[in-house]
Amino acid sequence: MLPPPMTIPLSVLDLAPIPESSNAREALRRSLDLAQHAERWGYRRFWLAEHHSMPGIASAATSVVIAHVAGGTSTIRVGAGGIMLPNHSPLVIAEQFGTLASLFPGRIDLGVGRAPGSDQITVRALRRHPDAARGFPQDVAELMAYFRPVEPGQLVQAVPGAGLDVPVWILGSSLFGAQLAAAMGLPFAFASHFAPAAMMQALELYRAGFRPSEQLDRPYVMLGVNVVAADSDEEARRLFTSLQQAFVNLRLGRPGRLPAPVAGYGDRLGPTERSLLDQALACSIVGSPELVRRGLETFAAETGADELMVTSQIFDHDARIRSFEITAAAGCSRIYRGSVGSGRIEGRLPLCHARGGARSPGLRSGRPGRRRPACRPKSPRPIRLRFHGSRAPSPRRLPVRPAGPAGVRPARVL
Repeated sequence: MLPPPMTIPLSVLDLAPIPESSNAREALRRSLDLAQHAERWGYRRFWLAEHHSMPGIASAATSVVIAHVAGGTSTIRVGAGGIMLPNHSPLVIAEQFGTLASLFPGRIDLGVGRAPGSDQITVRALRRHPDAARGFPQDVAELMAYFRPVEPGQLVQAVPGAGLDVPVWILGSSLFGAQLAAAMGLPFAFASHFAPAAMMQALELYRAGFRPSEQLDRPYVMLGVNVVAADSDEEARRLFTSLQQAFVNLRLGRPGRLPAPVAGYGDRLGPTERSLLDQALACSIVGSPELVRRGLETFAAETGADELMVTSQIFDHDARIRSFEITAAAGCSRIYRGSVGSGRIEGRLPLCHARGGARSPGLRSGRPGRRRPACRPKSPRPIRLRFHGSRAPSPRRLPVRPAGPAGVRPARVL
């Protein structure tokens, strides 16, 4: 017998898209407008992401855009999904988000990832060392330490930042992020909206290896999902072609602004491009209100997600607002969690692309209405997190003024 229904919170991931024939200023204005609508419709969070040298994304200065959005809203949580921590000094990020938390108390989230958020040429322009990602666990530990109350004799402190409540999330698209989040007892956000291949295995590893922490006493998972909703399946499919074009352009080394939708775009694709989209955008729900409702329920039930983060790359702003309105109304009010929450994840990764109003949502396949396995979990093979030094990072240690004779070196920052 199924357990009682439970509601799954919905949140927004906004890339501040710059459509063709538009500009960054207009994109940032539209991001604020979307956040204001999302707040009224009951979305829990509004996150923005760090990307660099991307003509179609206006959120490169992520903490600045967060301030812009938080200042124009009043209750919705606003945060980073995420900050690419190896691009920055942990101290600087602690100061930036400490400032945000001081301006907007109780409303700021900090999601951190280890990818560069751009191509290798831009990585060099960012002055990022090629091996910077190897120190990601230590960077996370150092960042969290700056948010703790200042200890007597502590030499380096984040001002603002020390003693403030800034929840830290681990973002990931691989097994590494899942195991790090579990080891540190942090909430985990998985980028299933563009990299779903390892999703089920990552969730299993995270839940099985989770260690309670001061921030979190049980595993908490948020999954990204593309949702393009419209009043008809046909219109939703047409709007979805903007994201399809943008993704193909990016993977072929031609990043640009968000293209206008093209009816029948998918029919013109070759097998390589079609396979690319089938794999990368498998976690996409595209259709009319009823199909979106069933798609969200299916996705949440089969993954056991605690929260869903909806992203919608839609060319026309009014259509984008309407998509989020339909999604909020559809919600996830009748989701059942069988044995998924127990740690063992079974089943298949659902896809809920609209294939016509009469067809029910199913798994992605090359043929309408046919179901095939996608991302079936394999037996997890634990990976070994490699830390610099003799032990895993601790969120407690920062340099303190030496108590001994002058010249004694302070404790090493982890």
